[in-house]
Amino acid sequence: MTIEIVLLALVAAFLGLRLYSVLGKRTGHEQEHTPRNVENSLDKRPSDGLNGNDRRETPIPDITPAAATPVPAPTMIYDANAESGMRAILSADRNFDTGRFVDGAKAAYGMILEAFWKGDREELKELCDDDVYESFLGVIEAREKNGEVLENELVRIEEARIVDASYDRPMARITVQFDADIAAVVKDKDGKLIGGSLSDAVETHDVWTFMRDLSSASPAWVLDETDEA
Repeated sequence: MTIEIVLLALVAAFLGLRLYSVLGKRTGHEQEHTPRNVENSLDKRPSDGLNGNDRRETPIPDITPAAATPVPAPTMIYDANAESGMRAILSADRNFDTGRFVDGAKAAYGMILEAFWKGDREELKELCDDDVYESFLGVIEAREKNGEVLENELVRIEEARIVDASYDRPMARITVQFDADIAAVVKDKDGKLIGGSLSDAVETHDVWTFMRDLSSASPAWVLDETDEA
C-alpha cells in the first residue's frame, strides 16, 4: 500500500510538471497594445533621450499545410534620405541608439504638446530651444489674452519615423515625422465650449527636428524646429 501511494504521488508530480511546461510559459508572441507647427500644428483649434538597426517583426512560423499568410514589410525607423546623416551621427556618438531615440522622441512629442496646451512655460523651456520656446510663448500669451483654454488630448501616435538627419560638428539634428490622432477642445475662461470634441480626433502629421551638441556631457535633445508634413 505504501509503495502504491508513493507511485501515485510521483505520477501526479510528473503530470503537474508537464502541464506547467505547456501552460506556464509565455510564447514570446503575446502582443502589447501600442498607442496610435508651432501655431498651426500644436494649437489644434476646431473652430478657427533617444539610437541603430531597423526594427523587424519576427513572423510566427506556419506549421499547417495551408498557404502561409504574407508577412508584413519590416517597420523602418528611418527613411533612406536620413541614412547618410544617421551614419555620421552614429560614427560621432558610439553610444547613440536609434530605437531609443525614436522612443524618446515620441515621449517628448507628448510632453511638449501637453505643456503647450496647458501653457506650462517651465516645461517648454526645458524641452525646446530659445526660438521654438519664444514661438510657443507668443501663441500661449495670445490664447490667454483671448480667454481661451485648450483641453486637447493626444489620442495615439500611429507612427514616428526619422525622415532626415544631419551632423555639422558638434551639432546633430534629427527630424522625425509623427503621424498622430489629436482630439481638440477649446473653451472660454468660464468653461463654456467654443468648439471641438474629445470624441472626434483629428489626424495630424507633424515634422519636428531635435538637436543636440554631441560634444556636451548632457545627453538631452531639444526641439529645434516644428513643421507640418
